[in-house]
Amino acid sequence: MAITFKVNGQSHTVDVAPEMPLLWVLRDVLDLKGTKFGCGISQCGACTVHLNGTPIRSCQRRASTLNGAEITTVEGLAPDGSHALQRAWEELDVPQCGYCQAGQLMSAAALLARNPNPSDEQIDAAMNGNICRCATYLRIRQAIHRAAELTASDNHSNKSGASR
Repeated sequence: MAITFKVNGQSHTVDVAPEMPLLWVLRDVLDLKGTKFGCGISQCGACTVHLNGTPIRSCQRRASTLNGAEITTVEGLAPDGSHALQRAWEELDVPQCGYCQAGQLMSAAALLARNPNPSDEQIDAAMNGNICRCATYLRIRQAIHRAAELTASDNHSNKSGASR
């Protein structure tokens, strides 16, 4: 089945079985290895990507549902590492093993897109279902707060620079 959709802003047409999960389309067909396989049953969050701006578990999304969709993977946040979340993750040394981090980043990006200054409770609710085997949950929360600060600072700098 030929399916056309965008991944990280680039149009792709793939010919895959309709029941193939998006995760395998990304990893095996498009060679985007940032999205990880964790549990395969949509419970751990390692495979989280954005579908039309909404975080989803790619291990359970069938390819047949993707025609015309816009997908963003962790590679699409900022290839140069300049996204506020990527900067905060590095600054606070969030990952230990790193396996869950792509899914964590994608869930956090969706949260900050809809709520630029979330409370601890809002962060905890948004990140619920993203499992970190190394238990870096407190650093993840701190990094989300830091990313919110960095984004606000970046936005302020851009507005100040634009008015000169």
